[in-house]
Amino acid sequence: MLSAFTNSFRIPELRARILFTLGLIFVCRLVANVPIPGVDALALQRLIADVEKSSGGGMLGLLDMFSGGALRNCAVGALGIMPYISASIILQLLTAVVPTLGRLAREGDSGRQKITQYSRLLTVFLCLIQGWFLATTLENPANLGINQNIVLNPGIGFRLMTIVSVTAGSVFIMWLGEQITQRGIGNGISLIITEGIVSRLPFAVAYAVQMFKAGEDGLRQFNPIFSVVLLVALFLVVAGTILLTQGQRKIPIQYAKRVVGRKTYGGQSTYMPLRINYSGVMPIIFAQSILMFPIILLKRLPNSWDWAQTLATHLGPDQVLHMVLYGVMILFFSYFWVATQFQPVQIADDLKKYGGYVPGVRPGRPTAEFLDNTMTKITLAGAIFLTVIAVIPTIMNRQFDVPSLVASFFGGTSLLITVGVMLDTMRQVESHLLMRHYDGFLRKGKLRGRR
Repeated sequence: MLSAFTNSFRIPELRARILFTLGLIFVCRLVANVPIPGVDALALQRLIADVEKSSGGGMLGLLDMFSGGALRNCAVGALGIMPYISASIILQLLTAVVPTLGRLAREGDSGRQKITQYSRLLTVFLCLIQGWFLATTLENPANLGINQNIVLNPGIGFRLMTIVSVTAGSVFIMWLGEQITQRGIGNGISLIITEGIVSRLPFAVAYAVQMFKAGEDGLRQFNPIFSVVLLVALFLVVAGTILLTQGQRKIPIQYAKRVVGRKTYGGQSTYMPLRINYSGVMPIIFAQSILMFPIILLKRLPNSWDWAQTLATHLGPDQVLHMVLYGVMILFFSYFWVATQFQPVQIADDLKKYGGYVPGVRPGRPTAEFLDNTMTKITLAGAIFLTVIAVIPTIMNRQFDVPSLVASFFGGTSLLITVGVMLDTMRQVESHLLMRHYDGFLRKGKLRGRR
């Protein structure tokens, strides 16, 4: 692997792409540290630090993770790349139900460019709405659980300035991601999310070290043996996440021979890879986002409504009811994403059109039913595995009193995104190396698909 890193800088084009990507990532870190005028950043930093030390991390911890710490710093990039991701997900889901968008998606590059333009416009719209809510929330710190003012001069001027600042910051980050995709090593948006998650790693390491230090009373929260257990658990969870990300079922495909004039086409054998975790990290993001809304709405109801406050407490991230609903929703959205994005009928028609078939299965509708049944079975295994990885941080925080910031790197959204993006980035770099006859990163340890 060290030779692969060395060879990456021997190729001028690849070296330029890597340095260009690192430069734009540095710019993203600057955007995450330029504060919004008129905000007491220290008060908000103390609030988010308290939330991270408490159970679950809460909504602020989740938003701060995706913004790469920009929300903690009250920076112009406080919204991060999340508005663009939300817009892309919305349009991707609409392509399955809106015929016009479905036709655009099938038109090739021109159609995809129009959908990308719609995503940008929807991103600006979402930024304006979220910027307004962010400004009003900062003006009312009681809703955040603190009793001191965060905004120095509240009013319509502060709201407009905040909306313009965070909208410009999110659009600029979106542009940086597109530049990394076009002129860097690819996966620009995903790399920006990953660098935001990795930027929290030093804080997690500091909390982890503090766990094993003796306090003023001479007692430690955990003994040194527990550190070995944590390292073993981290290795097993990372290995399981890689297995979940890379695992696939290979469906054999045979193409019939066709004679056109004096040439013979087809006759070769290949396979169709069906990923075990077809939906990626989307079910976790959907489940987390949806479970946050009832808590916010219930807490805004009058305190005299005891049932609302009790229900909001039971829906907290560290409660059993929350974990049960969280797991059920991950299972549901895993199948929902597959149902909207995986089209077995279209795949079967394309195979039949080009003379391909699955050995032992008749072309057409039987092939579509076979693919649908196969995808249903492997999705169940992937969804269960995904649910287990997603609830590991909550269990560690609830049962073992591990700080949520430390526990977030043992599973959940942080680990899944980081592992997935790192593997995709290594594939991108490996493709450049193999084109120049160099050994890549992934030449060993590849997972074999089941035939």
